[in-house]
Amino acid sequence: MLNQRQFQHTISPQLLSLGILGILGLLYAPLLLHWLDGWLNKNISTEHEYFSHGIIGLPFAAYITWKNRKLWQRLPNRIHPLGAVFLLVGGIFYLSGISEWVNLSFPTILTGLCLWFKGIPGLKLQRFPLLLVFLATPTLVPYLIAPYTFPLQSFIAGTAGFILNQFGMAVTVDEINIYVGGRIVEVAPYCAGLKMLFTTLYVGLMLLYWTGALSSRHKTISFLSIAVLISVSGNIIRNTLLTYFHGTGQEAAFHWLHDSWGGDMFSAVMLVLLIPILNKINSYFSEPAVIEQERANGQ
Repeated sequence: MLNQRQFQHTISPQLLSLGILGILGLLYAPLLLHWLDGWLNKNISTEHEYFSHGIIGLPFAAYITWKNRKLWQRLPNRIHPLGAVFLLVGGIFYLSGISEWVNLSFPTILTGLCLWFKGIPGLKLQRFPLLLVFLATPTLVPYLIAPYTFPLQSFIAGTAGFILNQFGMAVTVDEINIYVGGRIVEVAPYCAGLKMLFTTLYVGLMLLYWTGALSSRHKTISFLSIAVLISVSGNIIRNTLLTYFHGTGQEAAFHWLHDSWGGDMFSAVMLVLLIPILNKINSYFSEPAVIEQERANGQ
């Protein structure tokens, strides 16, 4: 009789978890598939393409959650009132039918479930996966930021023009417009590198978590600052190449880098560069600690 009760006590939470996952799957599988299709085939709005890092971020968030499952099970069941609030708000967002609100209902519902079942400790345990989900959720943030990117556009245009001038090309820069070879290239708001910047910071957070460096403020700030510089520098190089290709009539190369897989390859190379940089930062901040430890042991 005791064994049967223990079995029921063990299996009930598992059945409840499976039931919740099943309901979430029915509710959000179409939405997630819509995101994935749009990110892969680029058939959704430009703003939503800015969140294509979710292709790798959402599976990584699911992996972390699965990895923490035993820690989750050990937490005592504790209902926090905010859980009901988040669940209610998420339900309203989902039923609203407004695409942006429906998108936001996904991380809202997940947050509410954490608070409803495990309280604040559960939320703390799942805070990084929830952050990855939230930062991968398509919103209007890029659209809202775009009007304020003019200084960055002007900086990129001026720097690209300066570089091309050093190679002997007759280039004129007028704010965000670059004139070369009788043609004009505009560094539009969506060419200012915001998408690459979002992706760089997102992947940077993933790398920091994977290596355990996220717990160090110095490592995190140093790495993300360098990541921003890499992103901006990479976008300057990309716009310089696009201007050169367009100004010299190399339309095939222009479209390859601008619209085709050339741009994806360029972004991938920039992201790969983050790995050795993070390794270098880890080594730099670890060496003083090792030296201090050796001195302590020597004493």
